[in-house]
Amino acid sequence: MGDNSNFFSKNLGAIIGIIIGAILACTGLYRVMIFIIAVYIGARFGKYVQYNKEELKEKSKNFIDKL
Repeated sequence: MGDNSNFFSKNLGAIIGIIIGAILACTGLYRVMIFIIAVYIGARFGKYVQYNKEELKEKSKNFIDKL
C-alpha cells in the first residue's frame, strides 16, 4: 500500500490534469478554454508591444532593411 500512496503523492498534479482534460473533452468546454487562452496571449502580446514600442520599431526597421 505504501507504493501506491507514494505513486499518487508524486503524480497528483498529472492525475488531476488528466481528469480535468477528460471532463473538458467530454463536455465541449475546451472551446471556452481555447478562447480564454487566445485572449490571454493577445493581452500579453499587446502589453509587450506597449512597453517595448521603440525596440520593436527598431527591430522591424532592421528586418525590412534586410529584405
